[in-house]
Amino acid sequence: MEARFTRAKSPLLERALGRPRGEVALGAFALLFSELVQYCQRRVYSVAELQARLARLGHQGPVWRALFGKEADKLEQANDDPRTYYVIEREPLVNAYISVPRENSTLNCAAFAAGLVEAVLGASGFPAKVTAHWHKGTTLMIKFDEAVIARDKSLEGR
Repeated sequence: MEARFTRAKSPLLERALGRPRGEVALGAFALLFSELVQYCQRRVYSVAELQARLARLGHQGPVWRALFGKEADKLEQANDDPRTYYVIEREPLVNAYISVPRENSTLNCAAFAAGLVEAVLGASGFPAKVTAHWHKGTTLMIKFDEAVIARDKSLEGR
């Protein structure tokens, strides 16, 4: 009697033992980001200052998809202003694990994400001001500089 052995491919055995480069466990991110918010909160006097500080820290981070592991829920352009776009995220990861005290109820930690977007746009040659707002979850409002719109219009004629 001849024994036949077949080698079935096992996806489990073919995977690398370590976490893919650039991937961070959600729990680790939540803990570190919570500590970051608390650290910043102890050094400011208002919600506006806290959001500005989070936005500045966002300037130092990686790109959205690499950080959040997914695309934003929606992108819209303002009907009345060609310079303004909206990135809508129903449940931003940066707000998911932050407990906001009642006296700071207007705090939106997505100001950190706004800083990321602003930094990437600026480094890519599309200077803009990006702010976080509570609307449909969280909405990042991107307002491009006039120079970006003028450059875009000049390229349309080519």
